[in-house]
Amino acid sequence: MTTDHAALAAHYVEHGYVLVKGLLSTAEAAEYRRSAHEVLALAASGGDPTWDSAAGLAGGAPTRLRHLHDVQFHSAAFSRLLVDERFTSVAAAVLGGPDVQLHHTKLFVKPPENGSPFPPHQDHPFFPHTSHRVGAAIFHLDDAPVERGCVRIVPGSHRSGPLEHVEEGGYHLPDVPFDAAVPLPAEAGDVLFFSYLTIHSSGVNTSQEDRTTWLVQFRDPADRPAVRAHDDSLGQGMMLAGIDPTGRRTV
Repeated sequence: MTTDHAALAAHYVEHGYVLVKGLLSTAEAAEYRRSAHEVLALAASGGDPTWDSAAGLAGGAPTRLRHLHDVQFHSAAFSRLLVDERFTSVAAAVLGGPDVQLHHTKLFVKPPENGSPFPPHQDHPFFPHTSHRVGAAIFHLDDAPVERGCVRIVPGSHRSGPLEHVEEGGYHLPDVPFDAAVPLPAEAGDVLFFSYLTIHSSGVNTSQEDRTTWLVQFRDPADRPAVRAHDDSLGQGMMLAGIDPTGRRTV
């Protein structure tokens, strides 16, 4: 795959996101999917990562979501993917520098028929940083059309800076309707990069197939956290590309 990193970075800076098509081959995505589901069958996952908001977006109907933090500590394949240059080179480009540091990872599977949605939100409130040089990458390990509850983005919303969220009825942005976000259908192997200030959400999986994704949150190591958060995330502070110019590993 030939990648124009400057073009990808320019799109990210302007719109707050960039969808990189075919970063992984279809065969690679299928193998990571196999490994992900194997790990999920063995590992316990708890809590509601949708902040109890799923029922509201699904019209009150019960929904389901399988998830696991730090899958790279369960599967060596994901450890290798964290430092795959195809990924880290784009992460560095969108951050605007050579150094990329891991914050945390999450594996998500939206089951068929009622896989949980997420309400419109920014990631910033969960782990705010001083200079906002924090990004996310969603690896699509299955095809993610609209009916499977694909990610939705509000283009350019990162330029508004941190916004106030409310917790009532699920942690979300009360003034941003679900339909304000543009759906971004993706294919297995595509990777969506976006700023932690970009408003995003996802719909209910109403299809007959799983939707499997892996979320990697990363940052410029020179950007200091404003508060301590996700301290229990295994591997936080691991360098994925370059060096840590601060000499510290974590907060």
